[in-house]
Amino acid sequence: MMKDELKDLEKRMKYSVEHFRKDLSKIRTGRANISIFEDIKVDYYGAQTPINQLATLSVPDPTLVTIQPYDPNILESLEKSIRDAGLGLNPVNDGKKLKVPIPPLDQERREEIAKHIRKLVEEEKTTIRNMRRETKEKIEEMEKNKEISEDDKYRGYDKLKELVEEYTKKADELASAKEKEILEV
Repeated sequence: MMKDELKDLEKRMKYSVEHFRKDLSKIRTGRANISIFEDIKVDYYGAQTPINQLATLSVPDPTLVTIQPYDPNILESLEKSIRDAGLGLNPVNDGKKLKVPIPPLDQERREEIAKHIRKLVEEEKTTIRNMRRETKEKIEEMEKNKEISEDDKYRGYDKLKELVEEYTKKADELASAKEKEILEV
């Protein structure tokens, strides 16, 4: 029973850190990457639709993303959505597709992004600590209800501590790598 709780906790932590990794991959680094467009929604005949469902995105070179819509009539909507996304990007509409130049980051912007990454990793660690607290309460409840022994409770705490350390370390490593990628000129 306690093993099930710990397995469930590990699965939740793994999912949380994977989600954190995906969030980090969306942060603009000054190099072209289509993942920065994942959260952009476009008004497509009244429905907010993800950009990747309306167009083909490609990276012909490290400083450019091209967006070829399946329906040429939505070029202006695509362009507006990208401008309004708060990414600091200005797409160029050539009548058939959008060319989105990815400008290099200045040092001030790099430092802002690094600060944002540190904030995100602290939020991730808080999420992990909250999961730990919930699981610890469940283990205490099991011992109180005589479902596990006191020794099992302490073994559970040890395993809980290991999991928290492992996934906190993974989150730190991901954030550190992204921060290094951002700050390198």
